Amino acid sequence: MNSATQFDTLPERAETQRGLVAVAMSGGVDSSTVAALLQQQGRSVVGLTMQLWNQRRLPELQGDAPRQHRCCSLDDVYDAKAVARHLNFPHYVVNFEEQFESRVVRPFVNQYLAGRTPVACTNCNTDVKFEPLLRMARQIGAERLATGHYARIRKNEDTGRWELLCAFDEAKDQSYFLWGLSQDQLSRSEFPLGELTKDEVRALARGVNLPVAEKPDSMELCFVPNGNYVQFIEAYSRERGVSLNDAEGEIVNKDGEVIGCHNGVHNFTIGQRKGLGFAAGKPLYVLSIDRQENRVVVGEDDALRRRTFEVEQVNWVSISPPSENIRATVKIRHKHEPAPATVEPLGETRARITFDIPQRAITPGQAAVFYDANRVLAGAWIR
Repeated sequence: MNSATQFDTLPERAETQRGLVAVAMSGGVDSSTVAALLQQQGRSVVGLTMQLWNQRRLPELQGDAPRQHRCCSLDDVYDAKAVARHLNFPHYVVNFEEQFESRVVRPFVNQYLAGRTPVACTNCNTDVKFEPLLRMARQIGAERLATGHYARIRKNEDTGRWELLCAFDEAKDQSYFLWGLSQDQLSRSEFPLGELTKDEVRALARGVNLPVAEKPDSMELCFVPNGNYVQFIEAYSRERGVSLNDAEGEIVNKDGEVIGCHNGVHNFTIGQRKGLGFAAGKPLYVLSIDRQENRVVVGEDDALRRRTFEVEQVNWVSISPPSENIRATVKIRHKHEPAPATVEPLGETRARITFDIPQRAITPGQAAVFYDANRVLAGAWIR
């Protein structure tokens, strides 16, 4: 496997094999079940597994969690290959380490160092998984790409747009991480698990004796094996020879009164309560992070709630960019219950969001996703 291979620079194949679908196989039960489902439908399948991160890097961070709880490990690659052998279809491992580091890992670190809280899974889906995998699928003759994401895609015949919808299983819905997909990417992608529950997926996997049928879901980011983002940022920066701005800074209250000190803004995120480094006698939370002044502002829980904020790099998914205000429910993090709001377009790529009721811990660097019932209207990054 050549780590220097740049699949996104190669021309697409002019002809495709009718009916052939490439399956993005992570080595988990979801994507493996997708391959089995497509085979049951009589479709020809080829498996593609991405090698994203060298698990031998930063060995000092290797935690005690079972390897199967970590996304995209080498064991996952072997599991994907075992599933392909079991179901008897071709399987290839493609090396996207360079793209993954430049488009996901490095921005993740830089965002934290800038006092923001990034969403690595969204960047990975938008910038690594779909764009290069769709190109790779076309190169091997596949018409379409199927993944194990819990979401749905449909074509709106009235508007001509491809729409992204929430999954039937609300507890597993992953639409929050998919808002960056383009119309072209949606038109060539399939999410076969969108209408199924996790229990149904497990049952299907057992029914065809998949070797990963009982494999637990992955929990950690593949490049943060011990789950500690701060330790990863510090180790990764040391490896690259980059010095961190870990000079002591002030922790202040809303009135600007100094009540503590810190050793780097990358240690904090909006809404954080634990690990502030001092005792206040009452619960205090991180309200904001000022990277320029190397200052962290803390306060009580009520001060975390805001109604209005702005977003950038808006991607209008299921609708064309509106020229007037629209109503939507807006989700500001994956586990946030979408709340009613008014979305005011500020050009095609920026918007102002005003919630009907103030929401807690609106965090720069996280994604805001706009919904109309179960339809994803758009998504953007919180400024």
